[in-house]
Amino acid sequence: MEQKYLTIKQVATMLSVSTLTLRNWDKRGRLVAHRHPMNNYRVYRREDIEKVVKQIEDDPRRPKKLKINLIEEA
Repeated sequence: MEQKYLTIKQVATMLSVSTLTLRNWDKRGRLVAHRHPMNNYRVYRREDIEKVVKQIEDDPRRPKKLKINLIEEA
């Protein structure tokens, strides 16, 4: 079954950015994190990550070598 929410570490790995970058994007509204109700940790919806990946891939300034893979969790 596919996870609906991903941890900050999972998303950082997927996008090849640091967790600090994700926190900064959250502050600026580029990729808004949701909060886990039990521990208040940042979690991200898979749909939101896919939108950001599409924006990155469609950016003409992006290096052509950069490949982004969404991790499929079992």
